[in-house]
Amino acid sequence: MTEAPSAASPAAPPGGLHPAPQTPETVFTYAAPALKFGRGASGEIGHDLLGLGARRVLLVTDPGVAATGHPQRIAEQCAGHGVTVTTYDAVHVEPTDASLLHAIEFAREHGPFEAVLAVGGGSAIDTAKAVNLLTTNPGELMDYINAPVGKALAPSRPLLPLVAVPTTTGTGSESTTICVLDVLSLHVKTGISHPALRPRLAVVDPDLTMSQPAMVTAAAGMDILCHALESYTARWFADFDAKQPEQRVPYCGANPIADLWSERALSLLAGAFRGAVRDGGDAAAREQMALAATFAGLGFGNAGVHIPHANAYPIAGRVRDFRPAGYPQDEPIVPHGMAVSLTAPEAFRFTFEAAPERHLRAARLLDPDARGDGPDLLPAVLTALMRDIGIPGGLAAVGYEEGDVDALVDGALKQQRLLATAPRPVEADDLAAIIRASMHHR
Repeated sequence: MTEAPSAASPAAPPGGLHPAPQTPETVFTYAAPALKFGRGASGEIGHDLLGLGARRVLLVTDPGVAATGHPQRIAEQCAGHGVTVTTYDAVHVEPTDASLLHAIEFAREHGPFEAVLAVGGGSAIDTAKAVNLLTTNPGELMDYINAPVGKALAPSRPLLPLVAVPTTTGTGSESTTICVLDVLSLHVKTGISHPALRPRLAVVDPDLTMSQPAMVTAAAGMDILCHALESYTARWFADFDAKQPEQRVPYCGANPIADLWSERALSLLAGAFRGAVRDGGDAAAREQMALAATFAGLGFGNAGVHIPHANAYPIAGRVRDFRPAGYPQDEPIVPHGMAVSLTAPEAFRFTFEAAPERHLRAARLLDPDARGDGPDLLPAVLTALMRDIGIPGGLAAVGYEEGDVDALVDGALKQQRLLATAPRPVEADDLAAIIRASMHHR
């Protein structure tokens, strides 16, 4: 059971370190896509698209996923229902503004379409979100990117139905309102956030994840874990100032409904994570990881994430020459889930005093044998897990050093949408201390 107050009693849990709002928020919001989950679910997408009134569909995927044959199989199954599918299979792993523009131009050239179908990991689903936005609404990509990097404009026209079919267990993009990208000229990872981007339907078929390499499973799984932990420890929704209806944002802070999804995701990870990395053919573990990813997405897609994700953006955006196993080797990359995980132990050490009970409960959900009652418990549980599944042992292991701290802090500070959800105020000096302590895991 969650220790948070009920929705009928929305006072913030004790221990919050933000100044008390003059007029506390009394409302939280919750939204999610329709969900179809289970082995074989991807064989029903033609039927689902017809139900959305779509007969001309753009399928968005990446070369690695295309090579598995899943997108072609799904396209052929759709064709059997009279749905014409045009496939874009050049998605860039970890999308950039340039790669998104390439996909948008393809869609404009081959459209119009009546729906968008994303088959792949977070990169494919996020690319599909951007394509959907920019083929239905006027303006340029930078018009919609979050401030202060972009103008953060809201869509002025309805988007097409988006059906998201994840082939990795981790990103949660099939549940969220977020599209993440690198802006190459600024060396910064940022995003687009608006409720209109949320997929209409998420089709989660664990069979599609069976071909994930071990390191992809490990990195994506750490993304699930941090989604759950960050939303569970986020600033409580009633600790914010009251908003007007037009001011409401997708990330409203921790709340009783998101808490339940996060707790269940943590419990599933405790039982399945190590096994899924150790044996990629373990169908039961894969199914549990897919369920954990879905649950975590339903939680953080409403509550929000905070410091580890804010730090991850510049960590991924400023990579020099790190090339992890299991990923394309043609260019350096710190995969998103790995980038999120590298500062997570120190970030949760920093946030502990804002909500000690939540941090301790999260640690014990992940490791029922964990003992202790202080700020080191959750970091120790995380570090042990990361060591077991092969995540690099700190920022230095992916190529960063002391001289990079200021640039990483500057990049993280640009993620104010995320940092606002942290359970305690976060300044530049705080981020610098977290990043320095994360060069080598304790």
